[in-house]
Amino acid sequence: MRALCLTAPGGFEHLELLERAAPVLTAPDEVRIRVHAAALNRLDFWVATGAPDVPLPSTPHVVGTDAAGVVLEVGSAIHHVRPGDRVVVNPGVSCGACPSCARGEGVYCRSFGVLGEHRGGTAAEELVLPGRNVLPLQGEWSWAEAAAFPLATLTAWRMLTTRARVQPGETVLIWGIGGGVAVAALQIAKELGARVAVTSSSDSKLMQAEGLGADLILNHDSVEDVPRAVKVHFGAGVDVVVDTVGEATWPRSLRALRPGGRLVTCGATTGPIVELDIRRLFWFQWSLLGSTMGTEAEFAEIVAHGNAGRFRPPIDAIFPLAEGRAAYQRLAAGEQFGKLVLEVTP
Repeated sequence: MRALCLTAPGGFEHLELLERAAPVLTAPDEVRIRVHAAALNRLDFWVATGAPDVPLPSTPHVVGTDAAGVVLEVGSAIHHVRPGDRVVVNPGVSCGACPSCARGEGVYCRSFGVLGEHRGGTAAEELVLPGRNVLPLQGEWSWAEAAAFPLATLTAWRMLTTRARVQPGETVLIWGIGGGVAVAALQIAKELGARVAVTSSSDSKLMQAEGLGADLILNHDSVEDVPRAVKVHFGAGVDVVVDTVGEATWPRSLRALRPGGRLVTCGATTGPIVELDIRRLFWFQWSLLGSTMGTEAEFAEIVAHGNAGRFRPPIDAIFPLAEGRAAYQRLAAGEQFGKLVLEVTP
């Protein structure tokens, strides 16, 4: 089978389309699918460029973190899907047997990993996964939409519902609109009944976000004081800040919060080390929340929403698998609004 692989860490020049042995079922609870489309996330950039805390498990390493396709074969213990079903893939894989997994909290499993990072990825013609990581698609989906849906939507869903517990009428600030998690967070926050402010350095991205329902759009390069602008517009600090940026936005995220507000983070694209005045933390009674991916139950929730037509990701561009390097270059440039998708099987 064809697969887009990293032959070495350290840069996009090591991305190559290779012939690899097709995977086979090795356990009764596994599913084999033909991948029609795979999607990229910011994590794919870090894997490809060789971030020191994202070592490759081996080389050649199949890349890609999201996928959708058609079931080819199922193990004897699988009953919720069958050959021929159109399915979407949950990229977060846990052991399925430890106490955390038994409680339905696989995100806390010490063996938890993400496709394309800790194990082979999705940018391949065939993929074998535990059956719990595959759910059927219903309704009208393009392959690109389905492939682009899982990681970003699942991450944003857990951030806003399970962790930050956004309520109707609350206010939410989302930094860096345009990326997958930020766009999904905007869609989910609006569905939850929140008022939402978004930021970007791109006026084009801000206009697209306004079209998705953003109540306040702020160019963080030209607006001198984003926290003040948010407070003026909403009449107070925000209830929730969604911060995937890290060092560059952390102080402003805290200044934007109301007393009792919540900051939820899932990323650190500008750096992982931040400062915190603990006196401000306890005086304003803020909650600082980390979040990663989501549980099987949360995955089922977002797929149900997707099957009902909600939270469909905007697609920035679709690339043939053979042009995967170009997709990564666009990802690195940061110019996209929405998701970058690889067409694996036309």
